[in-house]
Amino acid sequence: MDQLELNAVDQLADLFEPGPVAVLTGAGISTDSGIPDYRGEGSPPRTPMNIAQFMEDEAYRRRFWAGARVGADRYTAVHPNTGHKTLAQLEEAGFVSGVITQNVDGLHREAGTRELVEVHGNGGVIRCVSCGTEQTREDVLARFDALNPGFAHRNRDAPIAPDGDAVVGDIEDVRVPNCPVCGGTLRPSVVYFGELVPRDVFTAGAQLVDRSSALIVAGSSLAVNTGVRFVRQAERLGLPVAVINRGPTKIDGNATIRLEAGTSETLLALAERLGV
Repeated sequence: MDQLELNAVDQLADLFEPGPVAVLTGAGISTDSGIPDYRGEGSPPRTPMNIAQFMEDEAYRRRFWAGARVGADRYTAVHPNTGHKTLAQLEEAGFVSGVITQNVDGLHREAGTRELVEVHGNGGVIRCVSCGTEQTREDVLARFDALNPGFAHRNRDAPIAPDGDAVVGDIEDVRVPNCPVCGGTLRPSVVYFGELVPRDVFTAGAQLVDRSSALIVAGSSLAVNTGVRFVRQAERLGLPVAVINRGPTKIDGNATIRLEAGTSETLLALAERLGV
């Protein structure tokens, strides 16, 4: 880090003097784990999943589950990076009150963060829209393999996408796994475009901001309104808001501290500055 960035890290460290800080994370914190983001420089073109389309279009569901299965093989090599681990260590040391994440990759939980609000859900949990039965993603993808033998191997070179799935081509003959209990449609337990964050989940995030002395945004452009709502809450409470992100964000003009930098190296430098 250059001297200017180190000075900004010192300013970040000052935010912790009144008490623990809440952290809001986005896709940018997971790029160092090998998951591409939606809007960063060099990001692949991507149209996020629309839940109405998923529910109404069988071909859309075929493409989704085909991409999920092929991406799963690549995703086994994805693990928490320095940014995820450092936040967990800062929480353990009492500097971070908790993490609100817009990501569905489960990496904060794997890294050891205890006070975690996953506002958009967790992609590792699959539920039936008819009877509510929940299963792991691994179990559903194993049934995909039984229905579509050899498909994953034939498409093993498909490029990975920001959601951790893959961009696959020929899906005409793909068979979609349905609920083993009632035969209903299965979907990931995540919030997609066209859906609202559950009230209790948003409340948990809001309560985390309420009991914190500041809010740090790490790896998010804040293009999605959910994240902006937490920022506006912090502003109403008079809390300082710091932003660590590569590329512009929606609140660049209002941030108390703004670092144009990667999350892993910045959070590591912050932890070292705080003696963690």
